[in-house]
Amino acid sequence: MALHNTQNLPPVQYVTNDTLHQLFDAIDSISVQGYDEQRRVIYWNKGSEILYGFTCQEAMDKKLEDLIIPAPMQEPVIKAHSDWVNLGIEIPAAELTLTHKDGSDVAVFSSHVMLTNEYNTKQMYCIDIDLSEVHKAQAEATFNATMLQTLFEAIPDLFFVLEHDGTITDYHASDKNDLYVSPAQFIGKKMAEVLPEKVAQMFDLHIEKAITLGDMVSFEYDLSMPDGIYYYEARVRLLPKTNQIMMIIRDITQPHRSAELIRRQAHFDHLTALPNRFLSLDRLSQLLGAIQKKHEKAAVLFLDLDDFKKVNDSLGHEVGDKILIETAHRLQQTLKQNDTVGRLGGDEFIVLIPNLKNDNDALAIAERLLNAFRKPFKIEGRELILTLSIGIAISPKDGTTASMLLRNSDTAMYQAKAQGRNTFSFFTAQMNATMQRRFEIEVHMRSALKKNELEVYYQPQINVKTNKIIGAEALLRWHNEKLGTITPEEFIPIAEQTGLIIPMGMFVIEQALKFLNEWQAMNKQNYTMAVNLSPCQFRDPELVNTIMHALHKYEVKNEHLELEITEGVLMNGQDSIRDALTKIDELGIKLSMDDFGTGYSSLSYLRQYSFDVLKIDRSFISAITDDKADFNLVKAAIAMSHSLEIKVVAEGVETKEQLDLLNTLECDIAQGFYLSRPLQASQMLTFSLT
Repeated sequence: MALHNTQNLPPVQYVTNDTLHQLFDAIDSISVQGYDEQRRVIYWNKGSEILYGFTCQEAMDKKLEDLIIPAPMQEPVIKAHSDWVNLGIEIPAAELTLTHKDGSDVAVFSSHVMLTNEYNTKQMYCIDIDLSEVHKAQAEATFNATMLQTLFEAIPDLFFVLEHDGTITDYHASDKNDLYVSPAQFIGKKMAEVLPEKVAQMFDLHIEKAITLGDMVSFEYDLSMPDGIYYYEARVRLLPKTNQIMMIIRDITQPHRSAELIRRQAHFDHLTALPNRFLSLDRLSQLLGAIQKKHEKAAVLFLDLDDFKKVNDSLGHEVGDKILIETAHRLQQTLKQNDTVGRLGGDEFIVLIPNLKNDNDALAIAERLLNAFRKPFKIEGRELILTLSIGIAISPKDGTTASMLLRNSDTAMYQAKAQGRNTFSFFTAQMNATMQRRFEIEVHMRSALKKNELEVYYQPQINVKTNKIIGAEALLRWHNEKLGTITPEEFIPIAEQTGLIIPMGMFVIEQALKFLNEWQAMNKQNYTMAVNLSPCQFRDPELVNTIMHALHKYEVKNEHLELEITEGVLMNGQDSIRDALTKIDELGIKLSMDDFGTGYSSLSYLRQYSFDVLKIDRSFISAITDDKADFNLVKAAIAMSHSLEIKVVAEGVETKEQLDLLNTLECDIAQGFYLSRPLQASQMLTFSLT
């Protein structure tokens, strides 16, 4: 806590406390507390009772850190007080977040003065000013500014802000040619004064409905333009904080006309209005017939949205449908008019490129498509990033029939997935070898445990502040006599797809706890062991019981085991997973959020579940010393975690500069190649940082 004599009072040798207290007793709008040299309360005014909830009787003789200081701040507060009492080192005033009697946060501006009383003992008086109203006002201002900025950036269509009576006060249009009349003709006027009578009545009706319901209201209408009838969708919502109306107008003329075509022909996808699988393959067959006669080339691009199933399952099919519609829109906007975009089903799309001059043309198109999906999807107030994996097959070299090209582009797409997603891959004969290796890995994996081919390695974790080893992360490694060393990046996804991850995961837990028992006994240290849990392992109803059995078997205390989970576990949302995580927390086993910063909703999960540890992904640590954005993200993540009493682990520390900077940011724990590569059990037992 910050302590500072803001009035620059001269040193006081003898002070009559009664006089001082009489002054403070007359003030209840400011919290004033007095503490002796042992930080025990000697004075607690009415303002302190109001601000912190403790009565004077409850506070008297209690220590400062036992009343209003959050746990993470207690040690530095005690040291700061001691340094002032013993060394005369004053502590500056600052904004702090302290603790109310009921456990809630209290934001204050805190300053202190140290006095010496008539008995030559030092007394510290703390003056705290409540900042809650200031912070509330700042939050509201930030919200309003962010909301408006997001709306302007996110909506490419027409945007209007109206007063409660329907008067138009502001607008946004990407292209002013889309406006029915010029801004000078509608700013300061009501919709009824601008639009045709029938349409104006619809606007008045739905504005009133939005105000009454307090929710989003949408409707469609049409306008007669010089070049024909145009169709629009209007979305209306009341903004209660400002008592204004938000209105978004979207041009739906093309989808409307496509819908008519769907009803007539049933050849178009009902959701995206794109050609469906039947029509897409029919067009591909026609295209192949045409290029064979002209001896030309054509490309087939097989597109799949990365991680769409996770979003669809976690946020619902309504959000998923909106993503697919936006995906279709982006594809159409990126490609030329004579290119064909179709939806094959689910989150799979196909692109047909005629008149291809060379392979580089297909490559350029694939890169444009990837760039189009680097902009976040903004759906119902959420920002979601869904990238593409693209497989490319060129006719005639990769096939001369629609079915062959579709199959080969599909194979190439899976190769792009294997390369890390958010990329493209051309179909090649080598892919057959790749698929064959995958099958071989799966076959040998089924006997890997029986043949003792699996081994657990351990990567040390250190306390950043003390530079001492505090634990390790267990990492699975596999060496096969025929296939050689198979990396986790290669075999773990296959293990998850086949379900073999469940027995392999329990093997890691057994080996890790067995080693931890030996490691703790040898060094007489209470090390912690971190073990990754795959989403698939939560399908095992005996997961928690099996973990508890292993802890008991190897005589390891529950709190010395840390289970690392990724967002993929939480996005499923099943009751069985929530129950398992709750049971893990109740048993005192530590829970860690792994790969933080790479998912969609990690912040919300930190509120829903009792995480003890947050692991910042190595992709942010690698550039922390020279990338301001990564630095700020890591800094914010550490501050946020500490405010939630969550420890922070930095993964992938590879340089001394990174470690020093993490120490400055008060990161708790670090691991990475700079400290040590993963070690075998025998190496880990004797490993030392010195």
